[in-house]
Amino acid sequence: MFAACAAALLTFPSWAANPYILSAGVVVLSYAVLSTSWNFVGGFTGYISLGHAAFFGLGAYGTALLITKLDLSSFVAWFLAGVGVALFAIPVGWAALRVRGASFVIVSIALVLIMLLVFQSWSDFTGGSNGLVVPRPFPDMLRPEHHETFFYLFAALLAVTLLCWWLIDRSRFGMGLKAIREDEDKAEALGIPTYSYKLVVYVVSAFFTALGGGMYALWFGDLDPVFQFSILIGSYMVLMALLGGVRQLYGPLLGALIVGTALEYFKLEFGDTQFHLVATGLLLGIVVLFMPDGIIPAGMKLVDRFTPERSSIREMTAAELLERDQSESSERAGRHASTPSDPEPSTTEKAKR
Repeated sequence: MFAACAAALLTFPSWAANPYILSAGVVVLSYAVLSTSWNFVGGFTGYISLGHAAFFGLGAYGTALLITKLDLSSFVAWFLAGVGVALFAIPVGWAALRVRGASFVIVSIALVLIMLLVFQSWSDFTGGSNGLVVPRPFPDMLRPEHHETFFYLFAALLAVTLLCWWLIDRSRFGMGLKAIREDEDKAEALGIPTYSYKLVVYVVSAFFTALGGGMYALWFGDLDPVFQFSILIGSYMVLMALLGGVRQLYGPLLGALIVGTALEYFKLEFGDTQFHLVATGLLLGIVVLFMPDGIIPAGMKLVDRFTPERSSIREMTAAELLERDQSESSERAGRHASTPSDPEPSTTEKAKR
């Protein structure tokens, strides 16, 4: 199954009908990277962050500004921007992770709004509402080749992100994070350094989200703070992860495939209307009401329901029962024959009795 999915993914550029379909595939892969990056926090700790759009925007603008202001090469700037956002996430996480539940959600939203105001107002440096043009890393490529190249770059970034999530999931660190998700107070009472664990995974999540944002900037080539620091981006990350299953490795990937494809279809079908937002809201409501654990866990439960239950009692034919009884009788007879009989009591013992 995994091999078939990987083959379909890697051969997608060759059977994409036109450059638009290929570009839509790039968008879906970028969503998969972002939702998987978000799942480091949401899937392991259970903290719902709507503020990861801030790291997405910072990664995009950081990459663009390092290229335009410092004249760095594209992918060096991309990686340094990711590292810079991870360092920025340390004090942000230090403050945000001191609260839980709805308070954490509000803090994460506030971060996005602050970044939006800063990058929109600081027009001399960021371009403000006029946007910021990012130099193309492969200027000699035609648009279809450009899409194909970035499709594979996003696929490689997704593979690294999934591998990192998988390694954490099977580590002692991951067990501690999942203990926080189930009961943070109890985990802390058992000696798990909950605050440190949360901060580390928050920084890792910010790093991969920033790399996704930087890759998007290199591919798309034009940045706008209203889009880059949009609450909708963070909401899409949450929706995709919840739809597929936050506790599953491939849950965010499945959610990105469904939601990303639906969004592109609605935008193509209904143009500049806001119908895709209505559809997204309805989908989120359906997920919360009927599949709170996601599609993958719901599918597994459905398969288990229609799979015959394994019983510890095996049905046996009459011949097997007869053969078993004869075997047990032979074993008892053999044990009786090998056991020495009790000696006859002596005359002295009889007299004593």
